[in-house]
Amino acid sequence: MTRPESTGQAQGKMMTTFDEREQAFENKFKHDEEQLFRIYARRAKLMGLWAAEKMGITDEAADSYAKQMVAGEIDDPGHEAIFRRIRTDFDAKGVACSDHAIEKQMAEMLDEARRQVMEQ
Repeated sequence: MTRPESTGQAQGKMMTTFDEREQAFENKFKHDEEQLFRIYARRAKLMGLWAAEKMGITDEAADSYAKQMVAGEIDDPGHEAIFRRIRTDFDAKGVACSDHAIEKQMAEMLDEARRQVMEQ
């Protein structure tokens, strides 16, 4: 015959183990989301620097443009927002660059951003 205290302890231990697993899962999810945010923010910066160079923007103005791209990623996250911004800016400055070339650069910069963030 089992004593009620030992059953309660065993159940308490199972709850603790479950709670620990749940907490570990939540921590991993949080870490993964933070990593993704850093990767996308880095891609926005790299794209900003690339686009600035294409438009003939240099030095502090290029850094400022890249920071605006990062801020835009925070305000309106996603691939499409960066693409639209660059397409609009290129059109306004008369920069000849196809949509495909911008998309290709974004894919390359995403890979580079992932590599840079993972190395940190």
